Amino acid sequence: MDRPVVAVILAGGTGSRLYPASRSDRPKQFLALGDPDDDRSLLARTAERTGFADATLVATRPEFADEVPEHAPNAEVVVEPAGKDTGPAILYATHRAREAVDGDPVVVVLPADHHVPDGDAFEATMARGARVAADTDRLVAFGVKPTRPATGYGYIEPGEGHSGDGSAVDYRDLAAFHEKPGADNAAEYVEAGYYWNAGIFAWTPAALFREARDTPLGPLADALDGDDPDPEAGFAAVDPVSIDYAVMERAEGAAVVPADFAWDDLGAWDALDRVLDADDDGNVVGGGAEALAVDAADNVVAADDTHVSLVGVEGLCVVAYDDRVLVVPKEQAQRVRDAVDRLKENGRF
Repeated sequence: MDRPVVAVILAGGTGSRLYPASRSDRPKQFLALGDPDDDRSLLARTAERTGFADATLVATRPEFADEVPEHAPNAEVVVEPAGKDTGPAILYATHRAREAVDGDPVVVVLPADHHVPDGDAFEATMARGARVAADTDRLVAFGVKPTRPATGYGYIEPGEGHSGDGSAVDYRDLAAFHEKPGADNAAEYVEAGYYWNAGIFAWTPAALFREARDTPLGPLADALDGDDPDPEAGFAAVDPVSIDYAVMERAEGAAVVPADFAWDDLGAWDALDRVLDADDDGNVVGGGAEALAVDAADNVVAADDTHVSLVGVEGLCVVAYDDRVLVVPKEQAQRVRDAVDRLKENGRF
């Protein structure tokens, strides 16, 4: 492919479901989670996986911008005028990608909080998705083949397959997005061959701006696409909205590229149960924690240089950072956000 590729890493969120490790002044992308043999942050590991790209941008909020170069020294920092979810952030970063390289680029969007143990397979799949985006002028999502009926992920329903050389399927039509399901629907989706929505995308700037025009991101697209871009006015004219809801779910003719690599989203504490080695009783320990388990099984422990003792409990996430302790059943790990919402109301997050 002759066109340059720009990787855009999303690093503007705080990661409320990873509280108390993640706080308002210490977002999850700057934490080292998910690999006991790698003390680099999630952002640093993500930046390391962008070897497929000719340039890398890190999109973040003003309050995090100064710290980004410590984790991604070879990336350009793109500071969002305001934190308004992934829709405005991605549209603005795609606009900035056109200035990062010579030539009309293809943009590949990567969240900063994914666990991908095979970097070579990841880079090869990203390069394939970029080629599909360039060749077809479609918006491209990446779909992960499910390993379980997860209720914490959205799903992508694939359509007809297409191949560039008449053999293996390069990509499929994207038939529909499906929101995070209940347990029964999740099992049905897996059985039907749906993919997990990995939140990774590829497109040309022209394709994204074309599809964004008649969506909630339209005012921002208008403000950015012209001889005198005005990002501040564009951000002020739109409400917070995800790229999935604003654009991808409305797009005509989107495509999905199957992801040929192992993947997990380190979005909540129960994810450590899937990416760390367990003891004989199914307990996993992350961070700098030490743990003693007495008649305790299937627990997740994470802490910063703290000793945690578990006695007679099972199926819990026990997390201790700074002066804060969190205890939540693994199956309800997504509900940590509910606690954070209350802490924010009291200025305690």
